[in-house]
Amino acid sequence: MLRIFGRTGYIFTDKKNPKWGIMASILGLIAIVSICLAVHLTYLNQGAARMQYGAAVLLAMIYAAAGLILGIRSLSEKDIFKVFPVLGIVLSLLAVAAGGIILYLGVV
Repeated sequence: MLRIFGRTGYIFTDKKNPKWGIMASILGLIAIVSICLAVHLTYLNQGAARMQYGAAVLLAMIYAAAGLILGIRSLSEKDIFKVFPVLGIVLSLLAVAAGGIILYLGVV
């Protein structure tokens, strides 16, 4: 028996959270936090970006690409809860978009 919200009951499902979907969510979250931290530290430095911030954003883009691949891969599995794969895909797409905007603004 399982206690949910103070009540005892049964869960009638065979669905589970896919471990690749959870990993995709973690990678997407790391990528978003890294990009936000690099932008914030550049702002505190009056817009002068250090080389380490660029390297952090580059690694965040690699993490986001890996998270996107893992999220899509885990979304194709059967009998799973789709929260973590979708969250991983969304966070990874946000990180890729943020990195692309930073790259575009750096070139212009």
